[in-house]
Amino acid sequence: MSALQVWLVGAVAVLAAAALWRQRGWLIRAEFSRQRRAAGLQRCTLEAAGHRWVYARGTARNPDAPILVLLHGFTGSKENWYPLARALDGHYHLRIPDLPGWGESERKPGAAYGFEEQAAHVAAFIETCDPGHAVILLGHSMGGGIAALCAARHPRRIAKLGLLNAAGVRFADNRFGLAVLAGENPFAVFDAASLHRYLDTVFHLATAKPWIPWPAASALIAQRRADAAFEQDVLQRIGRDAQALLPGDEAVHIRQPTLLVWGRQDAVIDPSAMALYAARIPQARQVLLDNCGHMSLMEHPQAVAAAVDALVADDGAGLSDAPAGTPEWP
Repeated sequence: MSALQVWLVGAVAVLAAAALWRQRGWLIRAEFSRQRRAAGLQRCTLEAAGHRWVYARGTARNPDAPILVLLHGFTGSKENWYPLARALDGHYHLRIPDLPGWGESERKPGAAYGFEEQAAHVAAFIETCDPGHAVILLGHSMGGGIAALCAARHPRRIAKLGLLNAAGVRFADNRFGLAVLAGENPFAVFDAASLHRYLDTVFHLATAKPWIPWPAASALIAQRRADAAFEQDVLQRIGRDAQALLPGDEAVHIRQPTLLVWGRQDAVIDPSAMALYAARIPQARQVLLDNCGHMSLMEHPQAVAAAVDALVADDGAGLSDAPAGTPEWP
């Protein structure tokens, strides 16, 4: 190869690298699109609660199958649910939104996105997406707190409830919780080291951790740095303000068949939280997964899918009706 040819190859490589760097966010979007198709889902949009929502929609093989609505956690997105969606194997109709303010859904400047606000948003989303239908609502982490509050306030629209590693109760002190109470954001990502620390915190099972190659990692870091103020504002509302324990406080009103799922090695929402929710929701089934951290829905999707199947099969025999005075669908 001549010197000119070597120079041309090098120049092309530099240009290709530069183009890839400029479009590095495309790599993440392409991977999410691949995962969505593999789970048999479609990307959809709708307007509800004054926000534009982007959500993944799955159609069950049986048209009469139940509808499952799945809510992601703090710093999460609808894509967190894709491994579980695959494990559910077309048995249910699925609605998996990016909550307002997160992912591809709309974020309004100055708007509040705490438990109370998001519970109202989710109620409107369900009514808009599937009017007249009661759904099975599953929530993970922050989404679990939102789901609990939504189920307590809208019992005729939420037929059954699943809480996975759910926030909203005062669990036993751990490093994550103490940092939140001290005003920190333990999930903050601003460089490669903090990204690795974040993944190490939320995942216990190493094989479940997503592989994020360059330059996709740099795009993710840039996005998280841009979201730092928003994340801190949400964490203030769900972790330190008056409404931080609202889901647990109102869980005493939950009469629906309920599933509680936790990872024994959860370093974010300590497993003691499951007992606190169970004390408020005595009809709840409890599933504690060993060798599992905070991301139960990604670390053990088959086990979580089996627990969801059991929840769906629960006929709720012996459960009382919603008590008089329980807040209801507007």
